Parts: sequence; structure tokens; C-alpha cells
Amino acid sequence: MPWNEPGGNGKDPWGHRNKEQGPPDLDDIVQSVQDKIGGLFGGGGSNNGGGENSNGEELSWTGIGFIAVIILIIWSLFGFYTIQPAEFGVVTQFGRYKETTEQGLNWHWPYPIEQVQKVNVEEVRALTHRALMLTKDENIVVIELVVQYRVKNAENYLFKVQDPDNTLRQATESALREIVGTSKMDAVLTNERARVAADTKVLIQDIVDRYKTGLIVSSVNMQNAQPPEAVQAAFADVIKAREDEVRSKNKAEGYANEVKQKAIGVTNQLLEEAQGYKAQVTARSLGETRRFLSILKEYEKAPAITRQRLYIESLESVLSNTSKVMVDIKSGNNLMLLPLDKLLGNTSNQSTPALSQPSFTEHGVRNNDPRSRGGR
Repeated sequence: MPWNEPGGNGKDPWGHRNKEQGPPDLDDIVQSVQDKIGGLFGGGGSNNGGGENSNGEELSWTGIGFIAVIILIIWSLFGFYTIQPAEFGVVTQFGRYKETTEQGLNWHWPYPIEQVQKVNVEEVRALTHRALMLTKDENIVVIELVVQYRVKNAENYLFKVQDPDNTLRQATESALREIVGTSKMDAVLTNERARVAADTKVLIQDIVDRYKTGLIVSSVNMQNAQPPEAVQAAFADVIKAREDEVRSKNKAEGYANEVKQKAIGVTNQLLEEAQGYKAQVTARSLGETRRFLSILKEYEKAPAITRQRLYIESLESVLSNTSKVMVDIKSGNNLMLLPLDKLLGNTSNQSTPALSQPSFTEHGVRNNDPRSRGGR
């Protein structure tokens, strides 16, 4: 039977009797919950009509230890942290550097004992610097420089210098002024810009290393270099004149190279022709020498026959180049034939076949044997 109906036991769920069958009192409910919690940790319960109150009693040592363990576990869970592949974790203990942790899941004593600062060592940062510089020849130039850098040592970056990025900015200006101050204006604005940027990079790195900023300079690029606005027009004319000079010089060098190549070609051709003529004369001389030696051997064997043969060959060589033909007639005078077609034609462009001196027998038959004439 419900406690609030007539005939019930007169007690509510919190152990109180129902008075006048009305709703329970809020103070009684709160007091009942406190008594149950106090009993859980060893404290005595409270009576509404009793003279003693358990609120003044202390919790037992077991309850205190249990609460402490729970709090310690929850506190220690805050010590887990994750380091990304591009980061380093710098752990400090009561503000003093302790260690540097690498990527992965790590644990440290939670705040306030230890703290972790994550530093990205692969992020490329950029610094732009623009300033007026005085050159070696006492001219003023406006230079805009972009410096790219990243963190090399996380410990030095966080603890050695108060503001490493600002230190790098000051080092950049100092290094740039030193390099530009030892260079001439024309060189800085034209053909030595890359050299100025490279020397500035080396000097910046040397300065930040001496200060132990933990930074490494990746690159230094000169974005712009120009004279002050008041003299830009005059300087533009100077640059144009210099470009015209370079263009004319390149044109002259091109023409010189062309003439030189032609001369080299002609020289090589003449050398090749000379070598060919030399080889030809040498070969002809060697051939004539061998021919003479062979004739000499034949002459030593038969001098008379060899002399006759040489005589006949000489006559053949002479008569082969003439346009006259001699006919030897035994019974009469010699008859000379003049070939009209050869006389009327262009004999200089045509070669006349070599004709040996013919002889005829008594019956008018031509005899081509040269030995027949030698027997007369």
C-alpha cells in the first residue's frame, strides 16, 4: 500500500513518517542524502530528533585515501601528449629545461610540475626586410630581401634567446648592411645581386649561430634592388646604355666568330688539298721510281732491245698528242694526212687517241708490229 495513502505505515521512502499526509520536506531529503554519504565513508548517521550531528565529524582515513587515489589517477591522465612527425616536444620541470621528446605518444608529470612546449622544426618561415643601404661608392640603394628559415634546435629556440625571430631580423639587417657597404652600387643593382644574397646568407647564419638562436637559414633572395626614386630615371638611362653596349659587343663577337669559322674552314680545305697533292706526288714519284728500276733490270738483261723499246714508246707518246698522221709508203714518198674534222673542231676539249706510226707492206697491207720497222 503506498505510503501516502490512508492505512499505510506512515513513512516516506527517506525513512520519515508522513505528517498530515503532505509532500516531504526538502531539508529532510538533503539531510538524508548527507547521512548516507557519511555512512559510506564510516561516519555516523543523523537523527532528526537526536542531539548529535554527523556534519561535524571527519571522514575516515579509508575514504580520504580513496578520494586521493581517484584524484591522482585523473590528474595523471592529463600528462599524456602526442608529438607530430614535424615537431619536437620541449619538457620543462618547474620552468627549467628537462628533455626534448620526439614524435609519438609521450607522458610527463602534469601541470604544475612539468610543462610541454611543441615546436615545429620543419615549418619554413619567411622574413621580409626592406631598407635603404649605403654602398661602397657612397650611393644609396633600396633593397628588399626575403629570408626563409626554420628551427634547427628546439631547446635553443625556446630558452637561449628571448625573441629568436626578432634576433634574426636584426641579424639580417646587420649582415645586409655589411655586405652592401663593401660593394659598389652598379654591382648590387646588376650583375652581383646573386653574390650579395649568398654572402648575406652566410653572414646571417654566422650571427644567429653565435647567439644560439636555434635557427637555420634556408635561403636568402633579393626581391628588389633599385636606386632612390629621385635618380631612377637617370639610372634607367645608364642601364639602357649598358644594355646597348652588351648587345653591340655580342653582335661583334658573333661576327668575329663567323669570320673565324669561315677562315678555319678555308684553312682546313687548303690543308686537305695540300695533303692530297702531297700524297699524289709521292705516289707518282714512287711509281716512276719502281718503273725506272724495272726498266733498269730489263736493260741490264738486253740493252739493245730495251733502247729500241724506249725509243718506240717515246715516239708513241709524242705522236699521240699531234693532229697530223704520217703514212709510210715503201715504194714512194711519205704522205702526210691532215684530218679536217680535227682541225675544224675544238681540239682543246677533246683528247686525240694515241696513234702509233703505222707501216705498210709491199702489197699495201698495214703492219702494226713496230718491230717490222726496226728490221729495215
